[in-house]
Amino acid sequence: MKRRFALSVAVAALVSPALGQELPANILSATLREGWRTEAGTQMAALELKLAPGWKTYWRAPGEAGIPPEFDWAGSSNIRSVAFHWPRPEVFDLNGMRTFGYHEALVLPVEFSPVDAGRPIAVRARIDLGVCNQICVPVTVSVAGELLPGAAPDPVIGAALADLPEPAAAAGLSAAHCAAEPIRDGVRLTSRLDMPPIGPEEVAVVELSDRTVWVSPAETRRDGGELSATADLVPSDAKPFALDRSSVRITVFGAAGRVVEVKGCTG
Repeated sequence: MKRRFALSVAVAALVSPALGQELPANILSATLREGWRTEAGTQMAALELKLAPGWKTYWRAPGEAGIPPEFDWAGSSNIRSVAFHWPRPEVFDLNGMRTFGYHEALVLPVEFSPVDAGRPIAVRARIDLGVCNQICVPVTVSVAGELLPGAAPDPVIGAALADLPEPAAAAGLSAAHCAAEPIRDGVRLTSRLDMPPIGPEEVAVVELSDRTVWVSPAETRRDGGELSATADLVPSDAKPFALDRSSVRITVFGAAGRVVEVKGCTG
């Protein structure tokens, strides 16, 4: 039987008591699915979140009004690196603002690369995330567990891995170009994707590997076989900077839940 490790969850509300809003008693439950060792020697585990009915949590790029998740693995051992495999998020439009996230449940595969593949991986982590309904609540989750070699693949994690965004090549992308121009407080990036439409109202999200750089919502336009996305990139010192185009990730959302991910672009 798969072992699962309980997580301690602490919740603090952002709302004023004057609003008289009573929060659900079980707003969030969380477990760590142990997973299995892959052929590459990594451990494919997952964080599983279940939220109260009507509540949602956010994707790595939460949008205009969401709370981005933050992970702190201090206290863990036998971990060389951590990689997240985010399933396709939903698009939420509320009060003129667009956010991206997961409604009532999320299984987030987390792939750990061990220092010593023959030893267990000890996970100790603090995860700060937001959950929202009519109000937003910041939640701190403390994770603790030991991940052992030899476990069988977990079909729940497998289903989450099968729900990742489509690779760009499979969606028909033939080229991804981007032009960067300095602006007063950073860089304006215009990306042009040669890719067939994936829906009548496409939305692009631009990200950088450096999460300290603020990225504006992208202005997305379709012109025949080309999709363009323009976003402002503002670093913490609010100055123009040299952009590594290989670090650019563009995710395109289309109709019927289609999501396509583009990694890197050329000048």
